[in-house]
Amino acid sequence: MNKLVLYSILALILSSCGINKQAQQIKALEECEYKFISANNITVAGTDIKKIVDQQTINLANLPSLALGFLRKDIPLRANLNVEITNPSTQTAAINNFDYIILINKQEIANGVVDQVIEIKAGEKIQVPVQLNANIYQFLSNGKTLEDISKFLTGASNGITEVGLVTVKIKPSIRVGNELVKYPGYITIDKEVSNKILL
Repeated sequence: MNKLVLYSILALILSSCGINKQAQQIKALEECEYKFISANNITVAGTDIKKIVDQQTINLANLPSLALGFLRKDIPLRANLNVEITNPSTQTAAINNFDYIILINKQEIANGVVDQVIEIKAGEKIQVPVQLNANIYQFLSNGKTLEDISKFLTGASNGITEVGLVTVKIKPSIRVGNELVKYPGYITIDKEVSNKILL
């Protein structure tokens, strides 16, 4: 009986040490610096964004897949985003996976999950790929938003720098035993992104 109690106490201590270590790793993750490196393979309604940029204007007549997407209320956006994370702290920053929300100029365009263990040792930097897959019909159906996007895209092709605010919110999870426990809030990363990222 005493051995059972001893093993239970030992298991509880080891478990709390593991939880404390992961809590420290998430705290270090909050202190990390985040930077967008690139956006690759960007398609809107199946059309490569570079073709849209090359046309120097968004003309629905020239983009039948986009026009059809408006009719169906389904405009898929796909992209590979590369985010660089630098850990300036003295602790390892780590999470088991994270939920994310991506906003452009404070309007949500996508959300999802990155299901991979991410660990950044003290003083190191890594690149994390985020695959974006979203229906952006609601986002584009706003006339002002479409005008802003058109200005952003045509500026890229004309050599005029336009800037937009990209916000990434992440909610990390840590593993406690066999369960993933979500961080109680979101870590918010606001970055101004130039249209040059599209070129």
